[in-house]
Amino acid sequence: MASKHEYVIAEENKGQRIDQFLTACAEISFTRSQIQKLIEERKVTVNCNQTKASYKLKIGDKVNVQVPAPQKLEVLSENIPLDIVYEDQDLIVINKPAGMVVHPAPGNYQGTLVNALLAHCKDLSGIGGILRPGIVHRLDKDTSGLIVIAKSDLAHQSLTKQFKDKKVFKQYLALVHGWVEPEKGLIETKLGRHPVQRKKMAVLDWEDRKTHGKFAATEFSVKDRYESEDGQRYSLVELVLKTGRTHQIRVHMQHLGHGVAGDAVYGKQKNDLNIPRQMLHASKLGFMHPRTGQYIKLNAELPKDIREALNKLQKR
Repeated sequence: MASKHEYVIAEENKGQRIDQFLTACAEISFTRSQIQKLIEERKVTVNCNQTKASYKLKIGDKVNVQVPAPQKLEVLSENIPLDIVYEDQDLIVINKPAGMVVHPAPGNYQGTLVNALLAHCKDLSGIGGILRPGIVHRLDKDTSGLIVIAKSDLAHQSLTKQFKDKKVFKQYLALVHGWVEPEKGLIETKLGRHPVQRKKMAVLDWEDRKTHGKFAATEFSVKDRYESEDGQRYSLVELVLKTGRTHQIRVHMQHLGHGVAGDAVYGKQKNDLNIPRQMLHASKLGFMHPRTGQYIKLNAELPKDIREALNKLQKR
């Protein structure tokens, strides 16, 4: 069902960009990119006039937002097996295999997690639109592990807000090059688009105002150290995301000098383990259930390909 929202700007929001302001409105519960799309589609007005995402609010501005009804889903369902870790009327948690794209996009309109979910669930939340029904977060194609999908609009709105407010626990395991020192630490950087290679992300200079990036933080701790027969060193590292930026772990580990093994984009060191994907796995996921308020924490063991790679190595 379509909905309308009206806001009168107070002193505390003076000077804030309108897309940032609306992203923080819980009753809308849209991502910033979704808000910007609403603005482009002229569904947001300020004092009855069309506006831009960069507009800075003034005291007394009257902001009106029209949120359209969810679109009818048209992506084809496909009978693809799913490793279901948890499911109820509101949400489903999948242990996604490496190689599976999360949602349809140019070049990947079939064989995605969404295609499989439409065959299994029949009732995904439509808030994400035709191509991303129920999707509240992503995993890279070649990252395996836990991903939660909303089946109801209630769940979609609640989970989106929990991710935005950084209240979702996300832990990963990664096999990286070298022996990481120190054994524990916190990586804090400015992360944004690479200034030259625009398809890549990069750690940016905090002082450089010409680059646009966001704060990114990753906790790490070494679980085990390994060595291959020819002397190459590796570490199995546990990582907890404090923020959720694109390619955050892969870029942060490269920045630390310990790229994720098998990562063809960010970790191009010699890899003698013969695995054609980055050895990164979303191992634990924790969040508040949207309907019951109960805290749910789930675990997914390392997949077969990473376990086989570890078996080829000697612990140190």
